[in-house]
Amino acid sequence: MTEQKIPSLEHVVRTFHEMFPPHLSESWDASGLISGRMKQPVRSIGFAVDATVAVAREAVQRGTDVLITHHPLLLRPVHFIADDTYKGEVLQILIEGQCALLGAHTNVDSSPLGTNDVFMKLLGIEQAQVLSDSQYVEIDGQEHCVGIGRIGELPEPMTLENLSHRIADFLPATAGGLRVAGPRTAYVQKIALCTGAGDSLLGEVRKQGADVYITADLRHHPASEFREGASLAGGSPYLIDCSHYASESLWLEGVGRVLQQRLSKQGYDISFYVSELNTDPWDFVVSTGNVAGSASTF
Repeated sequence: MTEQKIPSLEHVVRTFHEMFPPHLSESWDASGLISGRMKQPVRSIGFAVDATVAVAREAVQRGTDVLITHHPLLLRPVHFIADDTYKGEVLQILIEGQCALLGAHTNVDSSPLGTNDVFMKLLGIEQAQVLSDSQYVEIDGQEHCVGIGRIGELPEPMTLENLSHRIADFLPATAGGLRVAGPRTAYVQKIALCTGAGDSLLGEVRKQGADVYITADLRHHPASEFREGASLAGGSPYLIDCSHYASESLWLEGVGRVLQQRLSKQGYDISFYVSELNTDPWDFVVSTGNVAGSASTF
């Protein structure tokens, strides 16, 4: 029986970045290793969407050696990391617990196995195309088309309401659920998607003739103007607005397994877990007025 070795943090980061090359990150992004000693051994890896205080405490309590989060903790620069600030407290907890922190953001959004491709496959769409800013790059010795967002067709048309229920079935529960703009009975097939905040791509969605756009964090004015324009052009594209956290949580389990398998083939033995802590910021909603009486008649 071959003795399993323990990888270093440096080796784990390099293997992870073979799947999600850092150079695919957007220019404004801050993906990469945030803290940790390169030579430290890694036996356990944790995955989460956000590096919150609760997620950091959980990682240390579980004896995690590196925590991989989708959202980089220091995306917006800070000058002080004392424990009287949220980001400082997270870093103090992890450093004192000897747990490294790796952020994997838009390089994951762009790549195969990432947030957008996993979401599309859960919808039953296997041959999705890049929605915006596509480019061909080599990943793992193979050429892939990468970029932000995805667009593709469902195997068969379905109503907007049924599509919304399908999405709700595989997303983790959040207080806000889904917000949908469009008639329940409208049939849709061509799906555009951008996990996370995607209102910057509304023009591209319209240009590519999608029936519906699935994203998160849609603001009032961009969404309203988009739907008003769609109503003049026949009704679609419609909108499905998800929780930002929920839309970007779906890739974690699968990537954990792939990373574990890759390291195992190299003779390294690691365990991994996906945090079950819900890092969506909202706790509950209260309906106002008569929602059924909305002025929307699309």
